[in-house]
Amino acid sequence: MMLRIPLVPQLVAEAISTARAGALACASSIVPGVQSLTTSSSVGGGCAVGAAAPAARAPAQPSTSESSSPAVIDAVETLRKRLAQGPNFSEFITGDDIKTKYSVEAPSWKEKKRKPEWMKRSVPGGDKYTQIKSKLRELKLHTVCEEARCPNIGECWGGGDGHTATATIMLMGDTCTRGCRFCAVKTSKAPPPLDASEPENVSNAIAAWGLDYVVLTSVDRDDLPDGGAAHIAETIRLLKQRTGGKLLVEALVPDFQGDAQSIQTVATSGLDVFAHNIETVERLQGVVRDRRANWSQSLGVLRAAKEHGVRVTKSSVMLGCGEQQEEVVAAMRALRDAGVDVVTLGQYMRPTKKHMAVSEFVTPAAFEAYGKVAEEMGFLYVASGPMVRSSYRAGEFYLTNVLRGQQQQQQAATA
Repeated sequence: MMLRIPLVPQLVAEAISTARAGALACASSIVPGVQSLTTSSSVGGGCAVGAAAPAARAPAQPSTSESSSPAVIDAVETLRKRLAQGPNFSEFITGDDIKTKYSVEAPSWKEKKRKPEWMKRSVPGGDKYTQIKSKLRELKLHTVCEEARCPNIGECWGGGDGHTATATIMLMGDTCTRGCRFCAVKTSKAPPPLDASEPENVSNAIAAWGLDYVVLTSVDRDDLPDGGAAHIAETIRLLKQRTGGKLLVEALVPDFQGDAQSIQTVATSGLDVFAHNIETVERLQGVVRDRRANWSQSLGVLRAAKEHGVRVTKSSVMLGCGEQQEEVVAAMRALRDAGVDVVTLGQYMRPTKKHMAVSEFVTPAAFEAYGKVAEEMGFLYVASGPMVRSSYRAGEFYLTNVLRGQQQQQQAATA
């Protein structure tokens, strides 16, 4: 697949398709880089750019009355709006067969069809994998890696390729009060009480491992007055205390039903990255997530965390749930507008036949195109690929460098 950055002249051509030919010269004088454009005499005719049409003649210069006509003014205003909105997904993929390049059909659960090659992973194993699993059992700790049946568990726990072995610790037990259609975590209206010793156990275990970066996540606990915010915050404070502040902590947290005090409790606990996933596009929120979760509530959580001084906010989107390309781009733009710094995009994988079916397998090239769109929007970091998950190690290694750099700058400024 070929990928390209969208050209300004293409936007110009679309913006002025309903204007007279004289409007082209006017648009050229406003937008740098717009050179030889030619259109057919009919409205909505074709457009060629620069060297792509060497035989085309330069457009005639418009008269003063033409350049100030309502059609020209409308065309220029439309152009400005398009440029302000930025690129859309289709502009990053060449050719007319975008759909075939975008994804392949996902077979039903009963069909004996192999998944695409890019979705295959090796069976987890190795000394580091066994060591981490044994230590977690000893301390009675849960990980989202196991509970959510993450396909990257062997890669993350096993380390290798010069990377540190990592695990994402799941706080507040292994039973959630919500029942999202994509998630394999156990659910119950009345899960067991919180383990009061968990913050102590988690902080001791992670401090003993000597890690540089840890990801904490949790189940939803709508049965608790604060949704478990104080429990999460206490774990983070102890982690910072036992590591002398050297450990970088990312917390992937629930929406706390939008409760402002709970969000503030976690946001001001000393964490380095505040993560909360919108999971899918706006239209599919009620289909994919539990009905108690919703689009505006999740965006509000991320926005509030930033307002409380969190250095980096992060969110994630699953693809293959029935979303449209333009909806994914709109979701990323909404995240950026909410001040989110980091976004990850990955392929939804059906945990069991009882869960929501996969609508399609999005190709690696399409994920790459989405990544370029996100970068154009100004995200601090983007991880986009079929096997990427919200806690995938690629983001952690990058964020380690970013956050360490920010710390050094702050120390230099106060020295």
